[in-house]
Amino acid sequence: MGMSDNDGLNGRRVLVVEDEMMIAMLVEDMLGDLGCSVVGPAHGLQAAMTLAEESTDLDAALLDVNLAGQPVFPVADVLRARNVPIIFCTGYGDAGLREADRGAPVLQKPYRARDLAETLATALKVA
Repeated sequence: MGMSDNDGLNGRRVLVVEDEMMIAMLVEDMLGDLGCSVVGPAHGLQAAMTLAEESTDLDAALLDVNLAGQPVFPVADVLRARNVPIIFCTGYGDAGLREADRGAPVLQKPYRARDLAETLATALKVA
């Protein structure tokens, strides 16, 4: 199954977990432009857990590290157990991550569509 650079993201199912509605909408638009289909977005921990546990065929997940004061790590653990590539979105770089999460791609907020595309391609190993 050969993939050229630009269609490696096309049709990918990406879980979006982001507690700020405006950012979530922005990310949905960015992913839509890349040809990805958005799962969610989930704005809170409970909704995110449900989607992480019940969504089939997730290709990747964009996780806001801090959900209204609650860490997103339980969601990360569920996804990791299912071998779903995770990208953490945070204003704090990887300083806010647990040891278990180091090495996962981090998107530094605020990010642009190009940053998202590059990080996603890396996470999905299509770059």
